[in-house]
Amino acid sequence: MPKKSLGSPSASLRSPFLHRQPEMSKLAGEGERESEEVGGMVPLGRSLQGEKVILVPYMREHVPTYHRWMQDPALLAATASEPLTLHQEYQMHDSWTQDPLKHTFILLDKQLIQGGFVPGDPHVEAMVGDVNIYMNDPDDLHIAEIEIMIAEPTSRQKGLGKESILMMMAFAVERFGIHTFRAKIAESNAASINLFRKLGYVDASYSEVFKEVTLEVPVRELSIKGPET
Repeated sequence: MPKKSLGSPSASLRSPFLHRQPEMSKLAGEGERESEEVGGMVPLGRSLQGEKVILVPYMREHVPTYHRWMQDPALLAATASEPLTLHQEYQMHDSWTQDPLKHTFILLDKQLIQGGFVPGDPHVEAMVGDVNIYMNDPDDLHIAEIEIMIAEPTSRQKGLGKESILMMMAFAVERFGIHTFRAKIAESNAASINLFRKLGYVDASYSEVFKEVTLEVPVRELSIKGPET
């Protein structure tokens, strides 16, 4: 979930830690603890499985670990975030997951899942980060900004970030008909900028005020297939 202060709805997460080549995703967990979609919340039994990661909906059980991550000064700096109390973090969770224009998955490292993956289980032990899209262009809600964070240092540079980006993009195209993706990245974050460029994103604009690059890619220029059920 993008980390921001409760009073700063426009502040966004930056994408600091991304690398390597994934396979595409498939939907998993149909039928177990599945619920109707409410606002921005993906149904509880719905997950996206890749070769290395499983993306699961952001649940309240995930909040304490997320809060712990965001006590790290390096992550706060990388994500342009403000520290929140645990209570505020729960408020942010509730606000985010009820917004139909925002969608978040928690990244689970498949190597860290204990006892096998159970659809609908939060699997807190395997949390390593999150990936988000939000449709914030008032002129076209089929444009999505995409953001990712690999918070656990031991899970970086393993290909989890890149796989998660492509899985989220496939999900967004299939579910919401997204035709263009954007990524806003600090100019100092050369690794992330290079990764998105390798995925086909091109520079669209530069903010002198925020010192960040905006990259975009039209879906028609990508080989993205929707997740399989």
